[in-house]
Amino acid sequence: MKKKSDNPYDRYCSMVEAGELKKDKIQEKIVGKLNYLHTQLSKSQNKIDNGVLSKLFGKKQQNDLVEGLYIYGDVGRGKSMLMDLFFELAPIEKKRRVHFHAFMLEIHKEMHEWRYLTSEKRIEKYGTYKDDPIPPLAAKIAQDSPLLCFDEFQVTDVTDAMILGRLFNALFEKSVILVLTSNRAPEDLYKDGLNRGLFIPTIEMIKINLQIEALDGPTDYRLERMKGMGVYYHPLNDEATKALSKAFWRLTDHEVDDRSEVHPDDIEVQGRTVHIPVASRGVAVVSFKKMCGAALGAADYLAIAWKYHTVIMVGIPELGPENRNEAKRFVTFIDALYENSVKFLCCAAVAAEDLYADGHGHFEFQRTVSRLMEMQSKEYLAKGHAI
Repeated sequence: MKKKSDNPYDRYCSMVEAGELKKDKIQEKIVGKLNYLHTQLSKSQNKIDNGVLSKLFGKKQQNDLVEGLYIYGDVGRGKSMLMDLFFELAPIEKKRRVHFHAFMLEIHKEMHEWRYLTSEKRIEKYGTYKDDPIPPLAAKIAQDSPLLCFDEFQVTDVTDAMILGRLFNALFEKSVILVLTSNRAPEDLYKDGLNRGLFIPTIEMIKINLQIEALDGPTDYRLERMKGMGVYYHPLNDEATKALSKAFWRLTDHEVDDRSEVHPDDIEVQGRTVHIPVASRGVAVVSFKKMCGAALGAADYLAIAWKYHTVIMVGIPELGPENRNEAKRFVTFIDALYENSVKFLCCAAVAAEDLYADGHGHFEFQRTVSRLMEMQSKEYLAKGHAI
């Protein structure tokens, strides 16, 4: 078996050669930038290994700075795919790839907890007692994840906008390397937002500290893969199962017998683990029984919606009064996917309008039926993830 390449450019070329990806000059240019960053990380890591530098991510040393990337463009152009390729091969042990919404939830949680810590507890946890949580949070991030990759970077909330300026400034001061993907160019971030003028310095900071690269090719690859593909199959039978299996392999650019990059995933949510049995390249496969039969809630479903651009659900039964709790969870699950523009493919026992024909909450369930219908439309399928 041929050994996989250990740098982003060679791996990308191998994927094109194997027919997993189409040759795309604009993607290739971005991969070249990511490959240069990979090389810089390798050099910096070698200095650490050889004892030349005591720390890579401490006080800035101009000769040792490694510049991150901000990659933006329309949906389906391959931003997340390229970032994942870079992240997988990044020659550094401490690294993190996280959806931006999930990251900001963590920041808000940490800041909330900080306010209720005594001075002694602050010193014990963060090494400082001061009233400002941003510097110690940035120091902790720098220590745990000196390479930080944000997917779906966007700013829609005034509170986030105000926090980000100070947080990013502290992260850049700590020489944390950021790689961001976004559907918006930096100058369009938080556009028309409340007090946007206060966010302009943050935009300038991003443009100064990161290379800005547009991935603006003409082809929406995600939509291309879904052409002619059904998304809601019923009844539950072998034909539906085979159709969803074929859809999974097509959406992940794999041959059916190539399972090298297909794996289970575990998502940490508020101290517990949500298990995803099958996942690859932003596509997750789950069962109705595990997702809606277990004691999961909105936070779990949102974590799934933020991590995967496409979710395939199998085994949706006809619902009734005896499984009203499962029906309620299914409503919450579909809401999370819909509100984050996640593509949803499934197989069910009956048509969407007959899923929950009778039982407590039947009237409210009709909104879910409406959403399931809309999620099959070309307009919905053309939307970008989490916008």
